[in-house]
Amino acid sequence: MSHEHDHDHHDHEHITVVDENGNEELYEILFTFDSDDYGKSYVIVYPAGIGEGEEVELQAFSYVESEEGMQGALNPIESNQEWDMVEEVLNTFLADEEE
Repeated sequence: MSHEHDHDHHDHEHITVVDENGNEELYEILFTFDSDDYGKSYVIVYPAGIGEGEEVELQAFSYVESEEGMQGALNPIESNQEWDMVEEVLNTFLADEEE
């Protein structure tokens, strides 16, 4: 998944993702949404510090918010049905952004 990066958005929130090797990567949050079907929240992120006009690799994670309302742990999306749903929401979001 790639997305043309531009800077006409509001200030993005940042999130730190720790990869399987324990390296911390800083990402900017493109958007978040909830799915009633899956009972989870989802976040779409891309690497922080990308220059304007560069292609970015978007990544998606699911999370369940903890009781205190703090962000829960990020989990990879594993099922094809979930990926299809996430891609559909993402495509709708990107189409709205371009109008």
